Amino acid sequence: MSYSDDQYNPDQFETRANEDLALLTKTLEEVLKSSGDSADQTYIELKEKAEQALNEVKSRVSQASDGYYYRAKKAVYRADDYVHDKPWQGIGIGAAAGLFLGLLLARR
Repeated sequence: MSYSDDQYNPDQFETRANEDLALLTKTLEEVLKSSGDSADQTYIELKEKAEQALNEVKSRVSQASDGYYYRAKKAVYRADDYVHDKPWQGIGIGAAAGLFLGLLLARR
């Protein structure tokens, strides 16, 4: 599976997730408002609609997490290549990050 860098824009994902949650909430509210009689055709249709909406949300969240995993892995490989190409700069960056974290933790 191939991902482009702009395919999983965090803002786009957040908007999409909000829309998905709104759809799921609306569908589940309809299910709860129905009579609940398992013989009622409306109840059966709403239950199927809720299950379908839930499966769609799960699929989208799974795709988004795959995209984030891919981008994180790509960033790790870039950092590894950078450190191999410029080891002293890598050591300097690591030391600066360690110093910064040490100062932040010492403030507690």
